[in-house]
Amino acid sequence: MMKKRIVIAGGGHAHMMLLARIGDFIRHGCEITVVGPSEYHYYSGMGPGLLGGTYRPEEIRFATRLVTEKFGGRFVQAKVSSIDPDGQQIQLDNGKQIPYDYLSCNLGSQVPQKMVSGPVDDVFLVKPIERLLEAQRRILELGADRTIKIGVVGGGPSAAEIAGNIWQLGSTPGMRPLEVQIFAGRKLMPDHPEGVRRRAIRTLQERKIDILEGTRVESVRTGQLIAADNTVHQCDLIFIAVGVKPSRVFRDSNMACGADGGLTVNRYLQSVNYTNIFGGGDCIDFADQPLDKVGVYAVRQNPILVHNLLASVTSQPLKPFDPGGAYLLIFNLGNRRGILYKWPILFGGQLAFMIKDYIDRKFMRTFQALESA
Repeated sequence: MMKKRIVIAGGGHAHMMLLARIGDFIRHGCEITVVGPSEYHYYSGMGPGLLGGTYRPEEIRFATRLVTEKFGGRFVQAKVSSIDPDGQQIQLDNGKQIPYDYLSCNLGSQVPQKMVSGPVDDVFLVKPIERLLEAQRRILELGADRTIKIGVVGGGPSAAEIAGNIWQLGSTPGMRPLEVQIFAGRKLMPDHPEGVRRRAIRTLQERKIDILEGTRVESVRTGQLIAADNTVHQCDLIFIAVGVKPSRVFRDSNMACGADGGLTVNRYLQSVNYTNIFGGGDCIDFADQPLDKVGVYAVRQNPILVHNLLASVTSQPLKPFDPGGAYLLIFNLGNRRGILYKWPILFGGQLAFMIKDYIDRKFMRTFQALESA
């Protein structure tokens, strides 16, 4: 009997349990191929802490290639550029194709680059997370000699976390003080409860971080932010932390997508058009209800993706995904301070950071243990 070919596209949060269970699929006569742009997957929830120096790279990454090969799968380092769902193959950015019988997609999200005008220097998108390491080195290099001005473009929690952790990096011994500005658009964190918003603003302003509300950035050039009113703001370094969008792969492949380009999936996390294609994490559009682009949903999707892929292979019933109720929000604002919110509970400070740090490290240890299993 021919082995079923399962392709796991992306090694992100929603695929962690799937990678851990590769052996189960192989025992059921499957061939597993994992495709990813890097040998490692970096946990985005700890990215701002990496920038601020709280975490080392090895503390926030998972060895995707090592684990895949250890459990009997094949790892291909490449990016998926398109999917041919009728021909049942994926196209890679290196020109190669990989055929599949079943495909699971966790291709993540990306920061839109439309405001960046041509080639630029010292402009950093907050994804992929690895770029934050390069940004950290650049801040430490420039900030050792003079006071530098850093602009953070974005009005969501990501912009607040990045700004707070840049400030933390600026307190490194030997550094000159940093001037940090957030260009928040209409206002900072407008989609969050007012109590959360006020706490974030107060924490950042206590550190002399300048929050510019009502200032929308139209374009970015090397060393310059151009606002909608044509005001030019000079910056030594610029971070782009505007809202993320799903991978363009699905839209470019003419598959059923949501308004933001995410793969539209049903309650079983299957493509609404192709029952042999599954998806999870930031790259999907959940047909039953809109889901925020937060890691908690990717984590909750893990067991459903594992079960439904294995059930498809073995002709067993599928399980529906239940997004669950309200989820815990914790933001790392640098200097080991945070904000924790889950209605009706709201508090900030060191305890909020400690809870986030504990949860994040526990999550990473669970899967990093597979590397030495």
